[in-house]
Amino acid sequence: MKPLSELLQGIPPSATLAVNDKAKALKAAGRDVISLAGGDPDFNTPENIVQAAFRALKAGDTHYPPSRGAMAMRKAVADKMAREYGLTVDPATQVLVSPGAKFLLYAALSALVNPGDEVIVFEPYWVSYAPMVIMAGATPVTAPLDAANGFAITDEIARYITPRTKAMMVNSPNNPTGHVISAEEAQVVRRLALEHDLYLLSDEIYEKLIFEGEHINLASLPDMAQRTITINGHSKAYAMTGWRLGWAAGPKDVIGLMAKLQSQTVTSAASFTMAAGAEALNGPQDAVEEMRLAYKARRDFMVDALNAIPGVECDRPSGAFYLFVRFPGLGTDSMQIASILLEEAEIAGTPGIAFGQAGEGHVRFSIATAMSELERAVSRIEKLMASR
Repeated sequence: MKPLSELLQGIPPSATLAVNDKAKALKAAGRDVISLAGGDPDFNTPENIVQAAFRALKAGDTHYPPSRGAMAMRKAVADKMAREYGLTVDPATQVLVSPGAKFLLYAALSALVNPGDEVIVFEPYWVSYAPMVIMAGATPVTAPLDAANGFAITDEIARYITPRTKAMMVNSPNNPTGHVISAEEAQVVRRLALEHDLYLLSDEIYEKLIFEGEHINLASLPDMAQRTITINGHSKAYAMTGWRLGWAAGPKDVIGLMAKLQSQTVTSAASFTMAAGAEALNGPQDAVEEMRLAYKARRDFMVDALNAIPGVECDRPSGAFYLFVRFPGLGTDSMQIASILLEEAEIAGTPGIAFGQAGEGHVRFSIATAMSELERAVSRIEKLMASR
């Protein structure tokens, strides 16, 4: 047999596989594992959004939609960008709707880079960023952020920029840390992008889940619209992970190349999910606020409860629905800590090393689960740490 793809074989396996495999094995054996490792909201999609999909289905909206996305959905994105950020976006040429924001990140990278280009990825980063850069044909350059400084973006990142740097990837609110970039950080990113002629991929999937501070759309900063691709979607804010719906807005030449890739691969998002997506953006936002407040209450409970346990440290994230927890009482090897939590406390968390070297020493917990489950998790951690 001829050899398989060297590119894909070179993509490193997920550092979470060992822990996930153990969790599945324990569950299969009848163990009561509390899973805090995922990023799937425990809320159902709001009813008005569900009904919009039903109406589309009943109206026969079950055929191929435009590859770039139904115009109603693209217009809803353009209206949102104008309403919330004062940006003028042409829905015909500057918006692309896809089956999930994840594909759009890959499509944007594919549209931007050539062999030999570099893309700066801030650590800790969402686990798929670096592999996506590699699959797009470029080299990821990881720029570690300092936990002692709250993982803030500072002028220190300039040292990672070279003549080969093509773009930076920014995620705010951040997965896994929950950090929300400040106005000062946004200006650092803007200044470096302009000075070094860089593109910016701004992953804003958690924009509606902010507890302190405010969301800054980087494309809305002066002189940044023509070099920023905003990536967003419906999974987190509207509890629509299973609908697979994301969107991008940016310069028409970049969006055009992304659309070309989409037309030759996944074709389009599903027709009726886009009807639901348009309703999500245009309709009432009460459910989004209810979910945000629920996540905030869970965050406050968990942070206070975990910090009250000797040998556990947890900073208070400003957004998203994750906690990046340290367990100095268990050590600094995040894989080992995650294994102890799973085997001895039956709690599944994601080891921090999965998010880059800057995440080492941490375990990511998701609070996108019921408060009753979080309370049980805290009780188990208390017993675990008391026994060490």
